[in-house]
Amino acid sequence: MREEINNTIAVLKRGGLILYPTDTVWGIGCDATNSEAIEKVFKLKQRDESKSLICLVHDFKMLNEFVEDVPEVAYDILRYAAKPTTIIYDDPIRVAENLIADDNSLAIRVVQDDFCKQLIRKFRRPIVSTSANISGVKTPLNFKAIAPEILEGVDYVVNLPLSKQTAQPSAIIKLKNDGTVKVIRN
Repeated sequence: MREEINNTIAVLKRGGLILYPTDTVWGIGCDATNSEAIEKVFKLKQRDESKSLICLVHDFKMLNEFVEDVPEVAYDILRYAAKPTTIIYDDPIRVAENLIADDNSLAIRVVQDDFCKQLIRKFRRPIVSTSANISGVKTPLNFKAIAPEILEGVDYVVNLPLSKQTAQPSAIIKLKNDGTVKVIRN
């Protein structure tokens, strides 16, 4: 796994796109602080830039580095969630501007997957995670279901044996600084 992490980081550092297994589905990723790389993700997915992307961090400490003020309830939600959970936070900081939604929010997931945790910890920056499909097309639930144009459109495909055959997207919760909680996807 160490070699895959090093290969993946080399691609991320030069602004490339990766295809990698996450704690949910296969994802297209890039450096969440690199606006040009994020533009490449939107182009590959044929996704309108007004539609937000998710980014991944490796732990609560890193979450605090990229959100101005994490509401206290977020920690409880994440500790007790039965499945991977993405939270949309107000006032993200230190990420590329084109990753931030029009309402000044950003969807962030603290990953549980060992590969992702190690990758992000060593890279020292959050990475983008969006499902490995063209926008509007069904999310592929396994590697074999990923379209050829996605496979050909990334700069590196992480080569790891998979422990799970299929997965589901994360739950998504919007958590406003005023304490408002809204379930977007469960």
